[in-house]
Amino acid sequence: MSAIQRFHQVANDALVKLSEHLPQGAKLALVIYTPGEPEKDIVIEDQGLDRNEVVSALRRRGLSIDSDNTYKRDLLDAVVGALAFGAQNTTPPPAGHWGQRFWDIGRDERGTCEELAVALSVAVERWALLASEFKHTTTEYERELAEISKARDAIAKATR
Repeated sequence: MSAIQRFHQVANDALVKLSEHLPQGAKLALVIYTPGEPEKDIVIEDQGLDRNEVVSALRRRGLSIDSDNTYKRDLLDAVVGALAFGAQNTTPPPAGHWGQRFWDIGRDERGTCEELAVALSVAVERWALLASEFKHTTTEYERELAEISKARDAIAKATR
């Protein structure tokens, strides 16, 4: 029997003994990890264990969303991706998926941006017409043209 197999056997025997003394309805889990070597992780769980409840128990004991961990980074990457896909109106999540909320936020924000860009485009074109009244004062006209150009560039950037 290898050292790993022997450890599993000892851990399992200890968990069986511990489980005999658990309060009614309590569940037991054993997690062993070697920092920087995830291939050596060992997780032994009671039958019917709810992993979400394990995380909740760890949160009650001080686990923080402010700490750095791979799970949190992956989750936030998924949220950012859903926001971006929503803004692009591409790749919606499957029906009922938790990411739908974030996809919808991205889509709504993009829609608001597009509405603003349309309204601003109309205003800039009117501004351009009014600026043409300044043709006789070249300095003022040049300044208005420069500002109109900046506004048009901002609209183009927002509608890409």
